[in-house]
Amino acid sequence: MSSSSYLHLFQLCFFLAISTCVAQTTFHPKTLFLAVKKDPSTLQYITKVHQRTPLVPLKLAVHLGGESLWVDCEQGYKSSTYKPARCNSRQCNLARSTACGYCFENSTRPGCNNAACYNLVGNPSMDFMSSNGEIAEDVLSIQSISGSIPGPVATVPRFIFSCSTTNLTQNLGKHVKGMVGFGQQTPVSFATQFASAFRFSRKFAICLSSSTERNGVIFIGHSPYYFSLAFDASQDLIYTPIVTLPRYIAITYPHYTRINRASSEYYIQVSSIRINGKTLPLNKTLLSLDENNEEGGTKISTAVPYTVLEASVYSAVSKPFVNEMPEEVKTVSPVQPFKTCFDSTYIGMSRLGYNAPEINLVLHKPNVYWTITGANSLVKVTEKVICLAFVERDQALGQAIVIGGYQMQDNLVEFDLSRGRIGFSNSLFFRQTMCSNHNYA
Repeated sequence: MSSSSYLHLFQLCFFLAISTCVAQTTFHPKTLFLAVKKDPSTLQYITKVHQRTPLVPLKLAVHLGGESLWVDCEQGYKSSTYKPARCNSRQCNLARSTACGYCFENSTRPGCNNAACYNLVGNPSMDFMSSNGEIAEDVLSIQSISGSIPGPVATVPRFIFSCSTTNLTQNLGKHVKGMVGFGQQTPVSFATQFASAFRFSRKFAICLSSSTERNGVIFIGHSPYYFSLAFDASQDLIYTPIVTLPRYIAITYPHYTRINRASSEYYIQVSSIRINGKTLPLNKTLLSLDENNEEGGTKISTAVPYTVLEASVYSAVSKPFVNEMPEEVKTVSPVQPFKTCFDSTYIGMSRLGYNAPEINLVLHKPNVYWTITGANSLVKVTEKVICLAFVERDQALGQAIVIGGYQMQDNLVEFDLSRGRIGFSNSLFFRQTMCSNHNYA
C-alpha cells in the first residue's frame, strides 16, 4: 500500500469512532467477502449482511455508486446498540449530513430521533433521492476469507449507515430492506469502512454471476481472488484510471437546496469502440465526461441491468453489429426494452457464449480494452429470439455509456481506490471458469 493510502486510513481512523478502528485488535483479516445473487424479477444483485444486536440477517441490493449503506428502519428495526448521530458530530460530517432536526412523532425510534442529522439516501430503481435518512451507528458483520475458504466473522461494532423509510424500498426485490453502497470519495462507503476498521487497502472486486441460482461474490480487501482450479483472477487484470469528479451539484427535496458534493459514481475513459476490429464512427465529444454537469462519458453501474447507450452511440454500435452477424442470422421484431433482436435458430454457441461479433471498449490507451463476447452482448428473451443486450437511452441528458450488470457478469472487476484505478479480467469463460465457481458461499 502506498504511503498516501496509509495516511488516508489513518485519517479515517482518527475521524471514525475509536471502537470502529480498534474493534478487532486480535483479528486482522486481509480479505472479506459478500455472496451476491441475481434477483430474477428485478435483475438487481442482492447480498446479505448481519446487523444490530442481536444480529439480524438483512438482504440488500448492491449499489456500486452508492454513498453508504441504508436500510428501512420503519418496519421493525430493533437493536440495543443503535445510536443516532447527533447534530454536528463527526459521524454527521463523515456521512455528508445535509440537515439536522427533530422527530415529530410521539415517540423516538430508529430513524426518528431528536437532534439527529440526516443525509441524502437514494434508490436508483426509483430514480429518487430522499433527504430523510437518519445517520446512525450499529453493529454490522460479514465473513472473512481464509485462503480459498470462508474464515471467521468480521464485525464492526459502530458501522455508520443511514436509517430510511419504507417507501424508499419500492422497486427493490422481495424482502430486500435497503441498499449497500460501494461508492468512491465517501468515507462511509461499505468497503472504505471495513478497510478502516481492519487496516487493509481500500480495494474491492466484484464478480457477478449470470445465474439466478448460484452466487457471485464481492471481495473486499487484498487479492488473490480464487476461483475453480485455484485460478487467481487478479493475475489477468488490465487497468484503467478512475475518472473522478471533484465536485457535483445535488438537489435535495422538497426545498430544492443545492449543495456541492464529491461524486461517488465510477467513471472511466472509453476512447473508442471496435466491432470485430473495426473502429466505429462516434461523436468523441460524447465520450468525454463534462465535469461541470456530470454529463457524457462512461459510468460503470449495477443500477442498470443492461448497458445504456446514448441514441447516436446506440445506432453506431447496433448497425455494424447486425452487419457483422453471419448472413443466415436474420433480424426479427424488437422485444422491449431491446431494439435489435435476432432469430436464434442459426446462432451457434461456444465456451464464450453465443457466436457473435466481438465488441472492444477501448479505454485510455489503444492497447487497453475491455472485450465483450457473445455471453455478455446477446441475451435470450424467448425460445427463438435473442437480442443485443444494450438499450438506447430514453433521456435527453446523461452518460453516453452506462455499463450495466449484464456486461459485468462473469467478469471480475476490481476497484482499487488506493491507486485510483479499475481492473478488468475480461470474461472468465476465457479461463474456463465463471463467477459462481468459487468456494466462499
